[in-house]
Amino acid sequence: MTIKTMAEYAAGGETPEVLFWVGCAGSFDQRAQKITRAFAAILEKAGIRFAILGKEESCTGDPARRAGNEFIFQMMAQNNIQVLNGYGVKKIVTTCPHCFNIFRNEYPELGGAYEVMHHTTFLQQLIDEGKIKITEGGAFKGRRITYHDSCYLGRANNIYEAPRKVLEALDAELVEMKRCRSNGLCCGAGGAQMFKEEEKGTTRVNFERGREAVETGAAVIASNCPFCMTMLTDGVKEQGKEDSVQVLDIAEIVAKQLDNSSLP
Repeated sequence: MTIKTMAEYAAGGETPEVLFWVGCAGSFDQRAQKITRAFAAILEKAGIRFAILGKEESCTGDPARRAGNEFIFQMMAQNNIQVLNGYGVKKIVTTCPHCFNIFRNEYPELGGAYEVMHHTTFLQQLIDEGKIKITEGGAFKGRRITYHDSCYLGRANNIYEAPRKVLEALDAELVEMKRCRSNGLCCGAGGAQMFKEEEKGTTRVNFERGREAVETGAAVIASNCPFCMTMLTDGVKEQGKEDSVQVLDIAEIVAKQLDNSSLP
């Protein structure tokens, strides 16, 4: 798979419809790289003209700001805004709720105003527009799926329906965890917790969330965030269910179900 960069589009005097912001996890984490490839494959098959920044992309600064280092955040954000505005970027789609949240809510005051979409919302839009079609049957037919609301997509941005509508298009059974939507339980990695040890307590947050997910009897836990992916995977392993319960990003689930004959 070869994805064109913004620089390559600009060299040809063209502008893509969408900038796919890959993010740190999607670029460097081996598990999250699979999500990146799945989403890019969907965009290609749907005929979406998109680009990445490639080596010009750097961290949004979200972990730095959450950890309290405002100076580093300001430096990172201003550098990114300079690059994005230099290419005239209008629309950004990302598979990371943390990147989505900071672009949508915190970059505008620094001069970075863009249309920002999380990939689950974009996938729902592609389904609604008929650009991709979820086939009946397939790998998830009759399987029980539970969906984990990530904090930065759910409580921070009130996006609950789009991911569920994508999953409802499957020939599967969608079941909810006891704590879901606005009452959903954090995976334990938000607010820069991904990069530090947790405080003392009786159990790890991701172990508690993994237990809740496994108790639904679901064969698949659907995630929308690379941080949640890591934490939920460890939570499932702690429950001893790694051989019977899969943790998959919604993009990976959709990629497995695409009806190629229905695409442009």
